[in-house]
This record gives sequence, structure tokens and C-alpha cells, in this order.
Amino acid sequence: MKRRNFLLSCAVGAGLATPVGRQAWAISNTETADNGKKMIVIMLRGAVDGLNVVAPYGDADYLRLRPTIALGRPGQDNGALDLDGYFGMHPALVDLQPLWQQKKLAFVHASGSPDATRSHFDAQDYLESATPGRKSTQDGWMNRLLGNLPGTLTPTRAISIGPVMPRILTGSAPATNLAAGAAGTRANVLDRPQVGSAFDQLYQGNEKYARAFEDSKSAHKEMMSASMDNEMQMANGGAPLPNGFPDDASRLATLMRNDPKIQIAFMALGGWDTHANQGSAKGQLANRLSPLGQGLAILARKLGPMFDDTTIVVMSEFGRTVKQNGNGGTDHGHGNVMWVLGGNIAGGKVYGDWRGLANAQLYEGRDVPVTTDFRSVLAQVCERHLRLPDNHLAQVFPAMPQTGSGLHLFAA
Repeated sequence: MKRRNFLLSCAVGAGLATPVGRQAWAISNTETADNGKKMIVIMLRGAVDGLNVVAPYGDADYLRLRPTIALGRPGQDNGALDLDGYFGMHPALVDLQPLWQQKKLAFVHASGSPDATRSHFDAQDYLESATPGRKSTQDGWMNRLLGNLPGTLTPTRAISIGPVMPRILTGSAPATNLAAGAAGTRANVLDRPQVGSAFDQLYQGNEKYARAFEDSKSAHKEMMSASMDNEMQMANGGAPLPNGFPDDASRLATLMRNDPKIQIAFMALGGWDTHANQGSAKGQLANRLSPLGQGLAILARKLGPMFDDTTIVVMSEFGRTVKQNGNGGTDHGHGNVMWVLGGNIAGGKVYGDWRGLANAQLYEGRDVPVTTDFRSVLAQVCERHLRLPDNHLAQVFPAMPQTGSGLHLFAA
């Protein structure tokens, strides 16, 4: 087999059934999705600080535990944008304020994975498999969702935008990965497990070529590791910083309008592991949140009428410590905040079982506890919005406790 054909067959096996790269943004199809309902998931790799995304400025312990990074009260210079008299949104997210006022944006505080890990890699894996604590799960929950939704499975029914096919869409159902338009990637074809494994088998019987191939892989990994000069870059898992997100969000909206067959989309953004110099209303975190908010607002606007049939979920692997550290940042925590946007959202509200920041209420005396399992939020989106039949919900979220979340995120 010629090398070119071999690589193509490997790529198809990896789920890349359609062209990838900038030209793939031009895909167009006139067929419609089965029920017209769409879902977009944005994953913030690196653990965003939910306490400064949706700040409990009404809690006296918030300012006490964060003397230099807490947001000011609404009305103060660089203060939070008031949400409900107790919580305030980071001012860098001002572009989302109209969606909040239109009740098309909601937050779920003290949410996250019940697993206690503070490892970025394990926590991201659990978020994508939706089986916290279980590493043996082979597929991602969005791929299982595809297999359980009514209608015909096609390669473009689910798309991911990024350097490689993510864990969350890995599985037996076909999906397509498109390169981000503005974001670069250092990954090459050998970084895809299916392709690397195929090359391992190809050279298995030739000691000379096998050794050369292994040396090449080792050198590539070494260079990759050298370029990741701190934990923050490693926590990104290859995801780009949000700087290019507004452009990619615009392209995604255009793509979904032009191809109604696309029902599910996924994007990941990095840069949220703020161990040092996090900043308050301005600074490192604000510089990440600003393009994120701009991109989400652009996505909602450019989807046009389709936004009324779309739910956007923003999530991150875990939260950050309530108390700031000695470097003006925050460390790995537990509970976080999930964002839900859409035309049918019962928005303009901060949901969740919020217990305050008093020491007795904190998880292990340091973190916001997880009082809402992230899967209960996702399950409600699948059931109430995508109309996933009840008997299929357990197949998408097989290990989810069968207890009510008390959330009512969607309008009746």
C-alpha cells in the first residue's frame, strides 16, 4: 500500500471522514437535521475560576479570602456586573449582558464532577467520558449521544473544531474534526493514536526501521514537552487560547446555518490554569474571558433564528481554590460554574445549591463543594432540548445517580 493511501485509510479509521482544514469551513448541505434542535459544547481546559466568572460579591468571605483578586461590587470601578443582588458576572463578559437580560443565559454554580481528583488530565477525561472515576470507558458521551438520537448518522451530524478529534466525540458513531481557522497546532498525524499504532505494527518486523521510528517519535515528544514550559500549557491539552475564538465562533455559526444537517458541535479553549497573576477585573483571567464572551455573543447573533433552537453549554474540569495563593492566583479546586445559553433557556438566573463560602461549607475546608453533578445539567439538555427518549438517557450517562437535580433550565 502506498504511504499516501495508508495514511488516508488511517485517517478514515480515526473518524476523519470528510476534508479537514480551512477549506472544510465551506461545507454546505441543504438537508435538515431531524428535529432542528442543536447543541454546542465549549470546554475550557485548565480549570477556569468560576468564583470570578460568577462572583458571590454578596458573601463577606469572598473579599476576605481574595483580597487582591476579588471583583468589586457592582457600581464600583471595575466592579462585577450585577446578576441578582448577590452574584455578579465578570466585567470582561459584558458582551453577554444582553443575553442575561433577555433570559437566554443562565449559570449553574457549585457544579462539577463528584470525583475528587485535582489532576487536569483525569478530570478532563471524566468530563468527556461522563463516567467520573472510571478510566476504562472507551467512548465519549457526545459520541454515545449521537448513537442514541433518532435519525440518520452522518459524518457531519457532529463536528469538532480543533487540532485533533477530542475524547468527548470518540466512539463508534461518525464525527468530523475541522481545523480551527485562526488557531495553530503543533500536533502531527502521528499524534493520533490510531495512526501511531498502525505505524508501530507496520515497522514491527524490521528492527532498523522500528528503531528509527521510535527515535523519531521520542524526539517529537521531547520537542513537544520542551515547548510546554509550564503546567498551564500542559493543562490546555492542545487546545488554543481563546484569542481566536470570536473568529472561529463566527465561522461555526456560518457553517451551521449553511449546513442544517449539523446538530452537535464541540470546541475546546485553553489558558485557564491561573496559578499566578490571575488579576481581578483586569489581568490574565480578564484577557481570556473577554474573547470568550465576545465569541459567545457573536455565535448567538450569527446563528440568527437558529439560536432559538440551540443550547450552548460551557464547562471546565473543576474550579479553583476559594482562597487566593501567595502568587496572586488560585490553585486546583473542586466545584465550579457551568454556563447554559440558548433561545429556550429559562435564563436570567443563577441555579444550584449554593452554600456560601464560610469555612464549614467548603469542600475539605478550601473549595466550593460540588452540589450539582455536571451530568444532571447535560442530561437535562439532552432530554428537554434534544428530546432524547428517557430510555436512552442511561446509555449516554450510564453511571449517573438517578436522583433529581432540582434544576429547571428550560422554559415550559
